[in-house]
Amino acid sequence: MTRVGIVGGTGYTGSELLRLLARHPGAQVAAITSRGEAGTAVADLFPHLRGRVDLRFREPDPGLLAECDLVFFATPNGTAMRLVPELLGRGVKVIDLAADFRLKDPAEWERWYGMPHACPDLLAEAVYGLPELHREQIRGARLIANPGCYPTATTLGLLPLLEAGVVDPSWLIADAKSGVSGAGRKGEVGMLMAEVGESFKAYAVAGHRHQPEIRQNLMAAAQGPLRLTFVPHLLPMIRGIEATLYARLTDRDCDLQALFERRYAGEAFVDVLPPRSHPETRSVRGTNLCRIAVAEPLGDGVVVVQSVIDNLVKGAAGQALQNMNLMFGYAESTGLEDLALLP
Repeated sequence: MTRVGIVGGTGYTGSELLRLLARHPGAQVAAITSRGEAGTAVADLFPHLRGRVDLRFREPDPGLLAECDLVFFATPNGTAMRLVPELLGRGVKVIDLAADFRLKDPAEWERWYGMPHACPDLLAEAVYGLPELHREQIRGARLIANPGCYPTATTLGLLPLLEAGVVDPSWLIADAKSGVSGAGRKGEVGMLMAEVGESFKAYAVAGHRHQPEIRQNLMAAAQGPLRLTFVPHLLPMIRGIEATLYARLTDRDCDLQALFERRYAGEAFVDVLPPRSHPETRSVRGTNLCRIAVAEPLGDGVVVVQSVIDNLVKGAAGQALQNMNLMFGYAESTGLEDLALLP
């Protein structure tokens, strides 16, 4: 049995992590912390966990967390990096669901997140937790940087093309859309139903924090520089990300369908759909799946990839659990077998 702690379990990713861990046969949630909700029963804050999670939120305590085998950080950016060195020093493994260890360059981190990195010496060690890219490194890691939601959908969609060298890396476009839960569980006017409902907009067009993470992934796949235009949008729905991705083909003879099917053959959580398919976010709601469709419309040399995920599962808590399974020797799909909910 793996003893698990969760730091910052009151947000959407924290509650989703609890939901998944409650059904995991090898995990025991030993501690969950929150400064604001210390003393509150988890089931009082999250009624859907009543009868499944019999814990109370506690103040963050390194001594308490050090008794765990693994600690998840479901905290705001900049929190984990201040506590992780002590936990690692006490033999505890860590999965950070925020961005503290995703970027390898501390100067890039400071530029996008507005603060110096507290432990830049750990950035080289941290393994980027996208199993479809780094499965073997994840197995032996003690520190995992769990990917962001937009980077997961975008990276998985463009990865086969860049690895195979069949597109022009200087012309990549990611047109991505997310449900409002991606903004976190907080009170903001812009997230009110009256503000979001019956509306659709782009945001952070001048630069989004996930862009350097996506670029880092894609540059590694392309083995060189690239140009990426990334524009996120907010949709009037709760869960889901849809990324429509565009690239210019340099190999017009490439069998795109076969390329994607070969790249993701055997991957439990990437589903390459048949030709002429259009994946829907509702088809992955509540699951750890990424569904992908690829096409070259009208044969005009531009490839279009459609990639959908649930931002709270494959884009956050589910991927974190997938990483835990690899780190502790469980079957990779353990606790992640749920089917999507329809309607």
